[in-house]
Amino acid sequence: MTKVHSMDIETVKHIASLVRLGITEAEADEFSRQFNSIIDYFNMLNEVDTRNVPPASDSANAENVLREDLVEPSMNREEFLRNAPRSERGYIKVPTVLFGE
Repeated sequence: MTKVHSMDIETVKHIASLVRLGITEAEADEFSRQFNSIIDYFNMLNEVDTRNVPPASDSANAENVLREDLVEPSMNREEFLRNAPRSERGYIKVPTVLFGE
């Protein structure tokens, strides 16, 4: 099985910057420890031999629970755009992400 590597504080800060989440050094340290605890748990699960364990899906007895699709009032465009960090000509403006960072 593949071993998942640890996540250091610099990686946590980089990910936080990508999603524009401001975190302190202490929070980055805490998140790093929490992520590593989760990764260690998954690494432990990767060691379990499941070759002779049948899949646990039981779709034969599954039943969709559907509700009627109703049109309900929503925010108007101006109210919605007031919540966006940047807008232009009635649309949310986002940074270009196609070439480079």
